[in-house]
Amino acid sequence: MWRKMVLVAALLSPLATADAQQQPAQAAPHAWLWGTWTGGIFPANDTEGAACFGQPVIIFTRDVIMRISPLEVAYRQRLIETVAGGPEGVEFRLAPAAASIGPLGGRLPPDSAFGCANPNNLRVERRGPNEIVFPNCNEFPSPLRRCTTAR
Repeated sequence: MWRKMVLVAALLSPLATADAQQQPAQAAPHAWLWGTWTGGIFPANDTEGAACFGQPVIIFTRDVIMRISPLEVAYRQRLIETVAGGPEGVEFRLAPAAASIGPLGGRLPPDSAFGCANPNNLRVERRGPNEIVFPNCNEFPSPLRRCTTAR
């Protein structure tokens, strides 16, 4: 009898392992934000096609938030430390920005944050399926809209 139970357990073990591997991983609380966004600094007009994807204002990824810099060609990158999700949006705690040596001395570039009260926190509120805002962040007074492909 015990041999039959061992044989059944041996046969079921690969099935249990395969079933566990097929379970979807829990999505990150900010996965709905991933992609490119326009607006924020100015009202978002053209959100479809190459024009929007060619020069987005904000890019969200799993680990980094990138924003345009009016002072340089390169995007400012902020590493994400933690993300807390809620029903209306998410709150990011960002790694402290490194000060750069240059024309500003050892100061942070003025556009390294988002104009929020705390430069290492960013709250994002969802206003619709493709629209968000950064409340109380004076550098982004207008809503942002997701860049989409032309239909």
